[in-house]
Amino acid sequence: MSEPKAPTPAPGDTYKGWLFKWTNYIKGYQRRWFVLSNGLLSYYRTQAEMGHTCRGTINLATANIAVEDSCNFVISNGGAQTYHLKASSEVERQRWITALELAKAKAVRMQEVSDDSGDECPTTPTSAGQGGGSRNSEVQSTLRTLGSKVEDLSTCNDLIAKHGSALQRSLSELEGVRLGGETSEKIRQVTERATLFRITSNAMINACRDFLALAQAHSKRWQKALQAEREQRVRLEETLEQLAKQHNHLERAFRGATVLPPSQSNPAIDSKGSAPVKGDASDEDDENEFFDACEDVQEFITVPADPKYHRRSGSNVSGISSELGMDDGTTSLDEQSLASNPESPQSQEVVPVRKRRSRIPDKPNYSLNLWSIMKNCIGKELSKIPMPVNFNEPLSMLQRLSEDLEYYELLDRAAKCKSSLEQMCYVAAFTVSSYSTTVHRTGKPFNPLLGETFELDRVQESGYRSLCEQVSHHPPAAAHHAISQRGWTLRQEIALASKFRGKYLSIMPLGSIHCMFEKSNNHYTWKKVTTTVHNIIVGKLWIDQSGEIDVVNHRTGDRCHLKFAPYSYFSRDVARKVTGVVTDKDGKAHYVLSGTWDEKMECSRVMQSSRGGENGAEGRQKTVYQTLKPKELWRKTPLPDGAENMYYFSTLALTLNEQEEGVAPTDSRRRPDQRLMEQGRWEEANAEKQRLEEKQRTTRREREREAARTSNPSEEAEEVEIASEPSETTYKTDTDETSSDLSLSTETLHGSHPPAYSSTHQDNYQAMWFERRVDPVTGEPTHIYKGGYWETKEQGNWDCCPDIF
Repeated sequence: MSEPKAPTPAPGDTYKGWLFKWTNYIKGYQRRWFVLSNGLLSYYRTQAEMGHTCRGTINLATANIAVEDSCNFVISNGGAQTYHLKASSEVERQRWITALELAKAKAVRMQEVSDDSGDECPTTPTSAGQGGGSRNSEVQSTLRTLGSKVEDLSTCNDLIAKHGSALQRSLSELEGVRLGGETSEKIRQVTERATLFRITSNAMINACRDFLALAQAHSKRWQKALQAEREQRVRLEETLEQLAKQHNHLERAFRGATVLPPSQSNPAIDSKGSAPVKGDASDEDDENEFFDACEDVQEFITVPADPKYHRRSGSNVSGISSELGMDDGTTSLDEQSLASNPESPQSQEVVPVRKRRSRIPDKPNYSLNLWSIMKNCIGKELSKIPMPVNFNEPLSMLQRLSEDLEYYELLDRAAKCKSSLEQMCYVAAFTVSSYSTTVHRTGKPFNPLLGETFELDRVQESGYRSLCEQVSHHPPAAAHHAISQRGWTLRQEIALASKFRGKYLSIMPLGSIHCMFEKSNNHYTWKKVTTTVHNIIVGKLWIDQSGEIDVVNHRTGDRCHLKFAPYSYFSRDVARKVTGVVTDKDGKAHYVLSGTWDEKMECSRVMQSSRGGENGAEGRQKTVYQTLKPKELWRKTPLPDGAENMYYFSTLALTLNEQEEGVAPTDSRRRPDQRLMEQGRWEEANAEKQRLEEKQRTTRREREREAARTSNPSEEAEEVEIASEPSETTYKTDTDETSSDLSLSTETLHGSHPPAYSSTHQDNYQAMWFERRVDPVTGEPTHIYKGGYWETKEQGNWDCCPDIF
């Protein structure tokens, strides 16, 4: 939720922007649009409300502005109104504080002028920052002189009016006087009054001349002084921002805001504050939904490196690169590699590319009637109860798995890197980018049928092709294989375990992800973190990612430890924060990563590291890393226009269910219930979904009977009865198509991989395009692509595929 930084407002300007306002203990901080204008601070729910509905206004002339911490501040007008506000960053908070203070000072001055319009100029300065004592005294003296001249002008004006009126009366009387003795007397009076008028007019002219000369003499000096004040103000604001950043570093050094494990050769051994299982931050305790940031002790701190590192010559830079384990002759990551890399020659060729769709039908506004679901449960078996598509989005789990390739460019750049440490930074950024599409996606994807596939052929546009297949149904597991013409291969097998805690649902992906680079033979593996869906029962659904990821290069021993901080109402840190450290096989840190999983990731090269003092609470030492200026690795692409009406799909997600010719008959694009839901025909989709589920149950029972008949033909009848009953019972407890798509057994939840992997499936089902092997790197049983799919597609012969739809 990061907004672009607005320019520092000048006094009197209107200042607008997003802030988080505290509402109550249930909703916490809510995002509101604030407008500062004419000494009044108003807020609205959205920018569209500015024309008709103001949610609240506070007058800054009588308000008190107080700063609580790096991002929070409070505005109160004596108890009647109090706004607890939170900015997205410390710099943004300082910009708001500056704008509010300037607006408040101007409002106070305007009120004083309004109340005391007849008083003299104030004898005390309005701001202590307007200059030194001598300059202030000089300005006050000049103002007093000018004030006295203005008073002289006012007095002269009164006298001119008085004597002018008298002269006018005398002239009128002179016209009516008859010639005689009275004439000389009247002429003498007119002469005297004319003389007084001339003297007064001369005094007025002299006073005006003096005032003009004095004003002209000081005008240029004041203009120069004003320009100097403006420049000084800009410099002070820049200095204040820098001081605020340094203050934040120092504050974190003593108090700490986020737990990050020490960069050692074995980061899996953590201190007593971390979770026992990677990626399962919400699995340890029922009360771990929210975390108090003050309890977390940061174990490393990043501070700007000494300027000498920025001024090195070219030879010195190469020396640093060799110190960090980089290949000689390569350009360091902090100088060039993280700039926009040119695409490969293949991408520069002009190739006719198919135009993909950019919209799908808007999501219907159907209300969910819980009674209509409950009444279908009466008198039926659990396996017969259909889950309505109201909870879904029109994509399958295989298509969601393919969305991991949304930012494939990161792997393209990683394939060009000559340094394994530099390559690790891009791979780590790729692991984080796969979560950016989930921030608003609260709908559940369709669980694939057994044998369902999904291909994503983007060779012409992006140089890669991808294939997913549902290889197991108990527990549900999907295998994925992607290969790129630009020198990388990605494969994974993911199964899901879940825990329902009443208020939230924790989803824990099981299985490893592998990424191999052809040129360097580097082989990386990592696992996914826990996804938590909050407000399952009451409130608006929202999603959080929490846990830890270890990205390991099995060829070189390099490692990147990433931590996804869980969201907390009480945390002072940025929401959805991700931090990490890239180390070599000896545990030496080379890069520090930071960012958020829904916006961007940056990396900073470590120039020097040192151990700090011990923290009293945990007794652990904190490592201080001196780093160069951070460089951006990845930034999220904005969602397309109208995404809120299209299930918050990204540009890639909008194209995943688009009809294509030549795909396998088992492809998710051909699934009828999913297609009907996309078209807005939800009633028909529910009926079709129930038909497909019943068809899959029938096929499963036939496969189990065939397996039992093959294993022991002499006891066919008994085996069929024994095999079918437990199988159906198992299906009722953990099958996806029924009321609980994510509930698995207790053993599955706590194991490193599903227990069904340790033995042959009961129905001896064999995947079509993947075969089961023991992974030579991790030692885990997994499904690996055995080939043949793309060759079959070229031939156009899909007779080998089962009829699942």
